[in-house]
Amino acid sequence: MLQQDEPRRPQFLTTREVADLLRVKERKVYDLAAADEIPHRRITGKLLFPAEEIHAWIDGTGSKATRERPDVLAGSHDPLLDWAVRASGCGLATLCNGSRDGLTRFEEGKAALAGIHIPEDTGWNVASAAGLGVTNAVLVAWAIRQRGLLISPESARSIRSVGDLEGKRVALRQPGAGAALLFSSLLAEAGVDEDKLAGPKGHAHTEGEAAAAVAAGDADAALGIEAMARQYKLGFLPLVEESFDLLIDRRSYFTEPCQQLLAFAHTQDFVEKAEALGGYRLEVLGSVRWLSP
Repeated sequence: MLQQDEPRRPQFLTTREVADLLRVKERKVYDLAAADEIPHRRITGKLLFPAEEIHAWIDGTGSKATRERPDVLAGSHDPLLDWAVRASGCGLATLCNGSRDGLTRFEEGKAALAGIHIPEDTGWNVASAAGLGVTNAVLVAWAIRQRGLLISPESARSIRSVGDLEGKRVALRQPGAGAALLFSSLLAEAGVDEDKLAGPKGHAHTEGEAAAAVAAGDADAALGIEAMARQYKLGFLPLVEESFDLLIDRRSYFTEPCQQLLAFAHTQDFVEKAEALGGYRLEVLGSVRWLSP
């Protein structure tokens, strides 16, 4: 007589099953998952727990639910954000090499936050953040910035549109920077061949470097933000309003460095600094633009 096969252990456990296994209330299981202290997944909006990982976690042989991220702010450079990190004393280290680089470092767990301003068909940043496929992340609005052409005093009369850049010396941003992605789109719309633009060797890696190249006479123009035009006393031709957002790991969001930075961003000193720099709108600050599964 053939014996019946033993029932297979389910791959995932429900919240109630985990609570029974741990001999705790379901509320405690939800709290553990929210704090990333227990292995879990969100599948089609439902909270499930990988059975093998749960048993390994109970036995003490499993790894932590998520790797702790370093207190690093990666991504795009923003003068107001850069100042706020220093003025708040939050202790975050900054590693700003463009929006795409920030997303990569965030995806790899090498940064707690990433500042991004990536142009998309229907707006800014949301599709790029969602496309990473990361969990436990939130996209928080930082500011709306005025972006346009930074123009040297000598070129103010000859550059009145993007189309006028043909034959001019232009300081370019590094590939993967949000400004570089936007600039390529603006040039294509104006019918200007980006490969034929002259300019200084290498790339400007920050908003300040782009403005400094124009101010020093190494370039006639660059795509930049109004705040840098004011600081370097350059001409400014406004083109777009862009959303600069912070992609933040949810666990890191509640750590002291992130909380200190975000709290400082709601002080009067911060508001006054934004007004002094110019080209910033802060009414969106702190609003949630996207939340991962």
